[in-house]
Amino acid sequence: MPTYAEKDTISAMIERILNADPAVDILVVDDNSPDGTGEIVDAIAASNPRVNIMHRPGKNGLGTAYVAGFGWALEQGYDQIIEMDADGSHQPEELPRLLKLLDDGANLGIGARWIPGGETQNWPWYRKLISRSGTTYARIMLSSKLHDITSGYRGFSADTLRALDLSRLDSAGYCFQIELAWLVERSGGVVREFPITFVERLEGQSKMTSGIVVEALAKVTSWGVASRLGRIPKSQALGAPKDATL
Repeated sequence: MPTYAEKDTISAMIERILNADPAVDILVVDDNSPDGTGEIVDAIAASNPRVNIMHRPGKNGLGTAYVAGFGWALEQGYDQIIEMDADGSHQPEELPRLLKLLDDGANLGIGARWIPGGETQNWPWYRKLISRSGTTYARIMLSSKLHDITSGYRGFSADTLRALDLSRLDSAGYCFQIELAWLVERSGGVVREFPITFVERLEGQSKMTSGIVVEALAKVTSWGVASRLGRIPKSQALGAPKDATL
């Protein structure tokens, strides 16, 4: 879980995750939160070996936080790696269903809001419109079959992440989610979605801004155009190594 100013939710999220599955460990990647989020996790980790924390010197983008976390998990020898938000929008109680997708052979499992059974709670109509419109645009531009390519509740097999050259990803912000899912999909990986309930945060402030939306649209457009012009071969989509097998 990447964190930046999540002191109001982090303790409860950690407790819920630990209770959701006894085999799951937690890594919090904290970008020097000014509200003391890192110190809260430090205290929890000191008394619970299932909780770990990585301190980064400053806020450096969601994508880079996940790449750092993925690298740590691979070094530690974990077989499955899950990413999720720390603000309570992703429900830890749905973790067993995500883990089962990976157990059943998926390279990437995605918790989807926009499939039958999926839903959002406490979201105003304009947030739903932005999310669904962005997802639809990405599907069209990238010729993707995924229904919720922007979702941040997802899990990877460790072998999948090892096969990808994460250092060559083109995005550091929220469009990292789109880029990485598209890379796995284009490279022939098995991607499965399952319905989730997304709950808008009740504490703290959303990190979503108009600049983030514009950046994602620009990058998706550039990737889609490059793909149509044959500048991104499937075998090397978005920097995948030539010999990658998914």
